[in-house]
Amino acid sequence: MTLYQELRRRGVSSLGEVGAQLRLSPEEYERCRDELTDLGLIVPTNPAQHGARAELRAGLRAGEGGHRQDGTGHGDGDGNGGGDGNGDGDGDTVAVIDPEIALLRLLHREREQLREHLDEADRAYGTLETLAGAFLRAGSLTRSDADVELLSDYRRIQQVLEDITDVIQHSLASMHPTSLVREVAERVLSRDRRQIENGVRVRAMYSERVVSTPEVAELLRRRVEAGVEVRITPAVPMTMIIADAQFAMVPVDPAEPMAGAVLARGPALVRSYIALYEHCWHTASPYGDGTTPEQGGDGLSEQQRAALTMLASGMKDEKIARGLGVSLRTVSRMLSELMQEMGATSRFEAGVRAHRLGWVD
Repeated sequence: MTLYQELRRRGVSSLGEVGAQLRLSPEEYERCRDELTDLGLIVPTNPAQHGARAELRAGLRAGEGGHRQDGTGHGDGDGNGGGDGNGDGDGDTVAVIDPEIALLRLLHREREQLREHLDEADRAYGTLETLAGAFLRAGSLTRSDADVELLSDYRRIQQVLEDITDVIQHSLASMHPTSLVREVAERVLSRDRRQIENGVRVRAMYSERVVSTPEVAELLRRRVEAGVEVRITPAVPMTMIIADAQFAMVPVDPAEPMAGAVLARGPALVRSYIALYEHCWHTASPYGDGTTPEQGGDGLSEQQRAALTMLASGMKDEKIARGLGVSLRTVSRMLSELMQEMGATSRFEAGVRAHRLGWVD
């Protein structure tokens, strides 16, 4: 720019004088000064300390203490002369820096700042590593030891649930003897979608007595649509949440749900809760397609019986789903549950056992 070129021609000089000679407006003067300063192309200086440099650059003879300009309003050459309104008196004298030097200085400054940031990151990492070793249960998802924590604050319970669901990798199982308030229900549905998208198998059991309420029926319908496996049972012994066979949360007192919760960590403790849950799960009835299954004399619903009949005849899941008028996911879940109940390891074996048990004609 013109201002920089003129300053460079002069060497050490008054920024205000040059600005006045170039007829810069106050706004232009401020903008150019700030830009040149930010780029490191000019630096504030004392002319008395840079007289020799000024003489070399300007090719002029040395003065008494600085670089003298003619007709600029600076009477004595040391920056203490009169100004033009744009200058700052003796504070507007600057030295001009070559672009190459300014660039090298800028790179050096950025490198030093980056080095400081890296040092800060190393210190923060060391602090976090210390905290993790001291307070977090490092490796708790794979350790086989046991640990129990008593949770009495509701907010703490909710936070622990959120923390657990953030690290689930395989399965989440829960049972609920009571209905959920609307706010909690929305949070549950949001959590369901997030877990299922991550490939987690989500199961839930509810007591028959709460299913009759419209709010719970709507919640179950939406959970099934999201991909949750839902079953209904005559009695749910307690509220229970199990995650990845590593975490189990149960109430301190099943008769007093608001008394707090117990968080059990480690397979050594959680296995017992899983056994109880699986027993309740296999004695419960599947809930799907918006209605509770009507049970036949052998414990099978009409839908289950029809699915087994089509399975035994060799039909694929897609054709069974079309025949029943349900989704493919519902059929896959239903057949998986029936095979598990019969102890069958293949579709063919399930068909054979269904014939043998008299469940299909």
